[in-house]
Amino acid sequence: MHQSPEPFRLLPGAATSPVILHVPHSSRVIPESVRGGIVLDDEALEQELDHITDSHTADIAAAAAAGSAVTPWQFVNGLSRLVIDPERFPDEREEMLAVGMGAVYTHTTHRERLRPDGFDGRPLIDRCFHPYADAMTRAVEDRLEAAGRAVIIDVHSYPTQPLPYELHGGGLRPPVCLGTDPFHTPAGLLAVAGKAFADFDGTGLDSPFAGTYVPLKYYGKDERVGALMVEIRRDTYMSEPGGPAGPGLVALAEALAELVDGLLP
Repeated sequence: MHQSPEPFRLLPGAATSPVILHVPHSSRVIPESVRGGIVLDDEALEQELDHITDSHTADIAAAAAAGSAVTPWQFVNGLSRLVIDPERFPDEREEMLAVGMGAVYTHTTHRERLRPDGFDGRPLIDRCFHPYADAMTRAVEDRLEAAGRAVIIDVHSYPTQPLPYELHGGGLRPPVCLGTDPFHTPAGLLAVAGKAFADFDGTGLDSPFAGTYVPLKYYGKDERVGALMVEIRRDTYMSEPGGPAGPGLVALAEALAELVDGLLP
């Protein structure tokens, strides 16, 4: 656990790049002040972090950025999603509230208690969720001003076998799942992604996870903001549930770099 971890980082890319590689779920860091509100013992918490963390996705994004012809920007969450999940709606719109996994989780991937009954998540929303959302909104604003458009590539991973918390875990689990939004994912963006990841035995759409992240200021309102979620099945690049990365990480980073380069004029 950590006393004063960095909550998030914006890593600069090329001034002309519209692309932001967004990495929201790669960290295992939980500040001591937040750890006190979690009911799991240390061993159970480490096991939960193995399951819930998108391990090594920050490394995939960093390698892709380094290998791109025009360096994209990177926005990386420095805290575990067990602190707050910046990709959830912070209100009743969030469907994952049904399993206790809204912006502040009350339950685990196996639907067990993570926080005590009656836990008030609003202080964490105010302290962590809103500053993150505001910073990501500013990052998109900057890309719109500098490049005339912004493209958010959401970098995630998911387990080979479905976990009990998944609401839509009964569908296909391809090596790479592309999560889309009807407003923010144009056909051209999807085509470039499909081509970039074509060597991974095919891609799927919106299964087992659908949608993609767009700051609420722009969500459903500004077509200049494109977005796509890249969900990578973990057996393609790491030992599950929370083990080391393997050689697949390099190939995935190269494919992600190809996607980034394909979005440039």
